[in-house]
Amino acid sequence: VQLQASGGGLVQAGDSLRLSCAASERTFSRYVMAWFRQAPGKEREFVAGVTRSGGSTLYADSVKGRFTISRDNAKNSVYLQMNSLKPEDTAVYYCAAQAQYDSVSRSSREYDVWGQGTQVTVSS
Repeated sequence: VQLQASGGGLVQAGDSLRLSCAASERTFSRYVMAWFRQAPGKEREFVAGVTRSGGSTLYADSVKGRFTISRDNAKNSVYLQMNSLKPEDTAVYYCAAQAQYDSVSRSSREYDVWGQGTQVTVSS
């Protein structure tokens, strides 16, 4: 599967953005999907993940209550709705996928398919 992330941009603190990640295969529903982010000089970190059916989600503490991950298996897509953005949310956001098991891992090593990343910049 190939992943194509989009929706990033430059916004002000408190604004919202919606990221999208489109998959190339109809077997999209077999994949657990996740969003990670990487800020300059920092390690890539887990943001949110969703199981195959969308029935279970997991969030990083830093985004809980502000971000929402969802998926539409009919459209082979996963989304990240980001509200109340903060300058510390500035990073390149990546979508990732794994089909080995149906639960969300916070470890980037568990994901074997990655999109190209989309830049999110939040100004204060």
